[in-house]
Amino acid sequence: MSIIITGSAGFIGSELAYKLLKTRLKIIGVDNHNNYYDSRLKNKRVNRLKKFKNYKHYKFDILNQNKLLNICKKHKVRKVIHLAGQAGVRYSLVDPSSYLDSNIVGFFNVLNVCKILKMDRLLYASTSSVYGLNKKLPFSENDNTDHPISFYSATKKCNEIMAHSYSYLYNIKTIGLRFFTVYGPWGRPDMALFKFVDDILKNKKIKVYNKGDHIRDFTYIDDITDGIIKLLKLDLKKDLNFNLKKPSPSSSICPWRVYNIGSNKKIKLMEFIHVIEKILNKKAKIQYLPLQKGDVKTTYANISKIKSDAKYKPSTDLYKGVSKFINWYLNYYNYKYK
Repeated sequence: MSIIITGSAGFIGSELAYKLLKTRLKIIGVDNHNNYYDSRLKNKRVNRLKKFKNYKHYKFDILNQNKLLNICKKHKVRKVIHLAGQAGVRYSLVDPSSYLDSNIVGFFNVLNVCKILKMDRLLYASTSSVYGLNKKLPFSENDNTDHPISFYSATKKCNEIMAHSYSYLYNIKTIGLRFFTVYGPWGRPDMALFKFVDDILKNKKIKVYNKGDHIRDFTYIDDITDGIIKLLKLDLKKDLNFNLKKPSPSSSICPWRVYNIGSNKKIKLMEFIHVIEKILNKKAKIQYLPLQKGDVKTTYANISKIKSDAKYKPSTDLYKGVSKFINWYLNYYNYKYK
């Protein structure tokens, strides 16, 4: 039996696969290697994974449902971790149709494959962005998420609803993962930490939106992957009561859950920038800009649910996590600076 990870050339997908491969699990990776950002970075992530004999990689788009189905059949896949999809809040203002294809149609294909093959469970990526205009802090899974302010977050909210319907109708055991501002080595070039470090080292101005008045729940990649693995290993019948033959419409007993995966710490954006400056020993040149459309001003995760159900405990503090990213960045680009 195997586990399939869609989006295995991506930031979270590749790091999760790397950890699971070291435990000798058989991992099937799927990714379309699109050009949303540097494909060379994606290729290098996958090359790390291909060093393991228990890894098999397929380069194709999950919009091809038949191919996804056939691969799952061939490798006797029983668990699905769906991390593929078009990421990024700001890019959803530029090319919303790519989000419709990848995040809605692609997710439907994954659900359908899970239904046909009666998978043991499906874990899938959601986002803290689903909380939208919610002002109650910290964000809890029980909070209202009916007011997304970007098309990206709308597609992820849609994923959660789609998963609920399939869980109820077909008893598919689904777990949504609301990630909070993930950062760390092998991260995406479109994310703040990567951009800030890159621009500071090149003596360029960093773009700071909302004039720096942002708060984020920055979560280190190892804490994210640890949380996913803990949920992956749960005995769903014993730990989450996923043993009903006739599910109820109530999400409390329908085999459907969503979890925040964050650090449970509020970090001001300017504090984040100061940490980068301190580690680099270099002052940032800053271009202050207004709040961008679709941006949430504050994210902050209540993680009591995943702590209780999966014994999740984030352990990487901000300084240590940012230091690890910067060390990776300098080594990856063979960058020398004084």
